[in-house]
Amino acid sequence: MNSTEWLLRSVQSVSKGLQFKRQDSVSSTPTKVSRPAVASVSAALAIDPIKAKGRSTGERLKAVLKHKEEALSPRVLRRTLLELQSVVDSQVSEVEGGRRARNIATWYATATPEQRRDAWLLMSEQFAPNAEKVQAARDHYEAALGTPEEGQAEIRLRRAFVSPRTRLLQRFSAFPEGMRFLVDLRAELLPHLKTEKRLLALDSELENLFSTWFDVAFLELRRISWDSPASLIEKLIKYEAVHAIKSWADVKNRLDSDRRCYGFFHPRLPDEPLIFVEVALVDELAGAITPLLDELAAASDLSKATTAIFYSISNTQTGLRGVSFGDSLIKRVVETLRAEFPRLKVFSTLSPIPGFRPWLAKHASALIDKLSDKERLALGVALGQDTAPATAADFLAAADKVAELDEKSPVRRVLLHCAADYLGRQMDNGRPLDAVARFHLGNGARVERLNWAGDMSTKGLKQSYGLMVNYLYDLKRLDKYRGLLAQGKIPVSPKVEDLYI
Repeated sequence: MNSTEWLLRSVQSVSKGLQFKRQDSVSSTPTKVSRPAVASVSAALAIDPIKAKGRSTGERLKAVLKHKEEALSPRVLRRTLLELQSVVDSQVSEVEGGRRARNIATWYATATPEQRRDAWLLMSEQFAPNAEKVQAARDHYEAALGTPEEGQAEIRLRRAFVSPRTRLLQRFSAFPEGMRFLVDLRAELLPHLKTEKRLLALDSELENLFSTWFDVAFLELRRISWDSPASLIEKLIKYEAVHAIKSWADVKNRLDSDRRCYGFFHPRLPDEPLIFVEVALVDELAGAITPLLDELAAASDLSKATTAIFYSISNTQTGLRGVSFGDSLIKRVVETLRAEFPRLKVFSTLSPIPGFRPWLAKHASALIDKLSDKERLALGVALGQDTAPATAADFLAAADKVAELDEKSPVRRVLLHCAADYLGRQMDNGRPLDAVARFHLGNGARVERLNWAGDMSTKGLKQSYGLMVNYLYDLKRLDKYRGLLAQGKIPVSPKVEDLYI
């Protein structure tokens, strides 16, 4: 990304989510806190004001009495603002700033949800970039374009965009538990963003900082085994999001000799996996999850293993939403496995299709209309409608009885047609519609095979009528498949393509 693109992206980001405010200086006396002036950066940066829920923190800081719905009184709000500003005081050292941040974190731990919300609002509204500095730097940059001064002007503009909020959050990360505090804070903050738009700036700042602090270059890949500390295995049980771990026997089976589990760890959260992947080492492409989770099955012969099946990938930290680990995790795990097992040639997932059932409920009628006359007739007969056309309602009702559908069932064939269409053709804004497909296809995989009765658990039936899918990671074609996806074409195998309606 060149300088002009970066600046344009920054301006657009501000236009969509932020109103820049000038942070007036605040004296050491709480009653002298002045209200921040709100200014439009320029016509290019102007946005419609966001209707706030209640008074802004600027209005409350000037007030004497609090409204009923407000947690902190104006006096306490002013004091809290002063404490937050003391954290970023340019006269104090990093160590002292971190100590002050820790004191605020200690208060926050005992605060009510409403009081925490007031703290978020202060961080979001009262620590924005200086509007006048941004405006001046932007004017200077535009005037300097194409001149020898352009580079220096860009540096000035970059610095103007840096908000006091960035410095505040950096100070919170300085004390030992600070990173954990910030990650948990954002996890608590996220559910409020839809109803409280004033918090978007704070959320965006946290996400940007986390993207740097949790860059894969700073992460350690570790194997989690049965010999790992019990506390770590307990977290594996807690965070497993794809196939719930039911018992210690279950988790022991997943960590057996023919299984591998790897996680990414950050030095500031040393005993907390950020994301982990569970792998089965087998001799062929797996089509169902039950055999892989069978606690009574004998371990596979590793000398014959040719295929690594990634059957579960779980993110553990809600507060790190938007920070991508999966692509790097899979690549690092593949490298590690190939070094340990040179015979491994196939790297594939066995994945759920979580969005299929709700999507089919909306589009079944249109999909049935696309069937050939012969297929519609066969489907009608299977549904007990010898003369009348098959209806979407009857088809969906029959699909609910997947355990009763044999291999030649027209209902089964149509359900597979629909699943292939969903995975191989359905996109939203240039991205695969299904969330799991979006993840793996974005990493360079392709849709390899649909598996009937892949997951007949209650969850599997609810998500996709028991269907599962293999996404193949062909190490020589990852870039090719990513390129196809960028062109709006979902990479699929010939077998899946043959199932298209």
